[in-house]
Amino acid sequence: MIDRENTMRAGAPPAENGPGALTRLLTPFTRWIITNLLAPPWVFLVFGLLNRTQVYGRRRLLRTPNTLILANHQSMIDSFPIAYYLYYPETVLTPHLVPWNAAAQENFFRSPFLAWVFYQFRCIPVRQGRRDLKALNRSARTLRAGTMILFPEGTRSRDGTIGRGRPGTGMVILQTNPRVIPVTIEGMDRILPIGARCPRIGKRLSIYVGRPIAYQDLAANGRSRETAQKIVDRVMDRLAFQRRVLARLKRARGR
Repeated sequence: MIDRENTMRAGAPPAENGPGALTRLLTPFTRWIITNLLAPPWVFLVFGLLNRTQVYGRRRLLRTPNTLILANHQSMIDSFPIAYYLYYPETVLTPHLVPWNAAAQENFFRSPFLAWVFYQFRCIPVRQGRRDLKALNRSARTLRAGTMILFPEGTRSRDGTIGRGRPGTGMVILQTNPRVIPVTIEGMDRILPIGARCPRIGKRLSIYVGRPIAYQDLAANGRSRETAQKIVDRVMDRLAFQRRVLARLKRARGR
């Protein structure tokens, strides 16, 4: 979904598995239709009607370019409730608010049709093993012009707990100096557990939007893997803190 390195522009598709010229020409229209007309009914049916979703702190969300949403990872479809509950219906008139995502190539790009579908959802393929420097560079270039969701853990949690983040996300931050918004989700591991093919119903999902994370003091130490890891560790600490806040809110509501 992004062109080769020497011709790449933010928002363009990668040549190795992206669509052809005609598809790229039609993308502004097909993407708007899919993300604003076809996807929202499914998202709000699954997460609103069949599973109750509560959002906290949506007003803290930034709507300017170079905004990076960092969230804990509980299921294969975590980005859907985050994107739609935080940005829709604003995306109808401002399509650039639809966040980009880094998606596992082996899951979301294993056929030309799936590649086309998730291209419409602004997914950047990350090859298996996740040590994909090209994907990190593509993410950085795309982020500068828009909004992106990344999951620093790199893998889904089996029990909902928040694990340690990987330095790759920190390297993206060091390259782009974005506004970093921590978003904690709670309940996706019960709606779509690892191994499940269809979302379950009757569950509860909580989304907590935190205040922007300051990391400039760490970035001043220079661009290195160690600095990147320290930034990610700070992010994960905040996500874990917000998970505890959600637990208190849940007890206060008597759930």
